[in-house]
Amino acid sequence: MDITTLDYYNNNAQSYIKDTVGVDMSSRQDRFLKLLPQGAHILDFGCGSGRDSKYFLERGFKVTAIDGSAEFCKHASLYTGLSVKQMYFQDLAEVGVYDAVWACASILHLPKNELEMVLGKIRDALVAGGVLYTSFKYGDFEGPRNGRYFTFMTEPLLQKMLAKVGSFEVVEMWTAGDVRPGRAAEMWLNVLARKE
Repeated sequence: MDITTLDYYNNNAQSYIKDTVGVDMSSRQDRFLKLLPQGAHILDFGCGSGRDSKYFLERGFKVTAIDGSAEFCKHASLYTGLSVKQMYFQDLAEVGVYDAVWACASILHLPKNELEMVLGKIRDALVAGGVLYTSFKYGDFEGPRNGRYFTFMTEPLLQKMLAKVGSFEVVEMWTAGDVRPGRAAEMWLNVLARKE
């Protein structure tokens, strides 16, 4: 994770949490949960405010949550009751542990070369048949913007990267507007993929 991105989130944690914690993500969350057995173990990979972890917990799922930002970890721990671990995406080293990984607007902060490596680590951390959800801002931009590093994605770019990582079968890929107030024109690329 780019250090300036982490500094940005640590320095702006309160305003970012205020903007995102109450956002209704249920249409994406429910699409994801529908693919999982009841009580499945989900890794919330870059949990931010803890909004999604809380949603999954309230529906009877087991959740492990991590984030690179110390400030997010503190808030998300209080908000969810989980012990949220501060960890960088690159440090994921578990094998065959999770039924699903939820990486909502999180791994888009990695440069392409690291992103590919981290997708490989996510694949390894999933059980056979495990499900990945992730989302990226739509487009082909890569670089620093507004104090953070971003890698945008289009369908062909993401298909190609998942094929390169291997063992992922795309269940569904779709674009949708940003759900935050006043930002509906900002498009996001969402993907649900299953580990073969």
